[in-house]
Amino acid sequence: MKTLNEVFTKLTMRRRYEVWFLRVGLGDGSGAWWFRYLLMNPGRGGCVADSQGQAVQVWATWFPREGKAETWIQGFPVESLRPKDTASRNAGVGEEGLSKASSKGTGLSRRGASPFFLEIGENRIGEDACQGRIDAGGQRISWDLRYRSTFRVELSSKGWIGFSRTPHSDAVFSGEIALNDQVFRGEPLGFGMQGHNCGYRHRHFWTWTHIHFPSARGQGSTFEALVYEMPFGMMFRAAALWHGGEKYTFRKFSESERDSRQLSWKLECTDARGARVEVRVSGRGRFVHRLPYVKTDCSGRFEVANDSLALARMVMRFPGRAAEELTTDSGAALEMVGS
Repeated sequence: MKTLNEVFTKLTMRRRYEVWFLRVGLGDGSGAWWFRYLLMNPGRGGCVADSQGQAVQVWATWFPREGKAETWIQGFPVESLRPKDTASRNAGVGEEGLSKASSKGTGLSRRGASPFFLEIGENRIGEDACQGRIDAGGQRISWDLRYRSTFRVELSSKGWIGFSRTPHSDAVFSGEIALNDQVFRGEPLGFGMQGHNCGYRHRHFWTWTHIHFPSARGQGSTFEALVYEMPFGMMFRAAALWHGGEKYTFRKFSESERDSRQLSWKLECTDARGARVEVRVSGRGRFVHRLPYVKTDCSGRFEVANDSLALARMVMRFPGRAAEELTTDSGAALEMVGS
């Protein structure tokens, strides 16, 4: 069965990015972690003239409740994804088999194959688990996580141009994360999502949010929305709500506020059945994190603003039912590019 994590990129592609990422909001509300496993321009070895342009990268970002976020990046050559025993790497194995097949070092599952895995040294990600270790900037970051979910969604699918998928939308994480001698550990550890994006190039303009409202009864609610520019002045808009075990899809919605400096977004969505959702997501002002991303044509970098510990309020109105309101100060991520 397809899981939305399957590899799209061929290692011969000269212009393409593909990323598997996780957002983990710690259950105690003290902060959030963001991990990225990135493959970029493997056919040309990344962007060799840029110090941040390695073909294979692993990122870790810590968003503390009080304080500036910090990112650490470890780069690897594309040869790290060409294991000696390709056949055993690409066999259709589960997580236990992945551990055995990966014991020799590095690898990448076949294009379109399921289950998926990517491994570079001590860093790897599979369908429902990931590990990593980064030594950069005088800091040591490591993680060993497992995750489970009940909902997945594909917000955008434009074939070769690119896609935006969320294989684990209401993810519950267990395991541990260590930042030097500070260890975060829990069963569960936190809540969030695992995403999978791919494209020929990054968009010049986008706004994205994912909000996870955990439930004491074990079945949380999630909301995800995406807007980006398209040719001829058109805009792509899509949103999905998972609530009460039911999916609501919104293909058109209105935005009454978008502030890329303060990082705030307010939108209203209505589906064909009359369900209406009003959402406001706000970054934490001076704690908004701004990172340079390398362009896939290697012509330079652009800035991405992200707060993975954003504040969110959502009001849901369903026909024949009283309005429901959900809020969180630790379950939302908000990201913007372009003004």
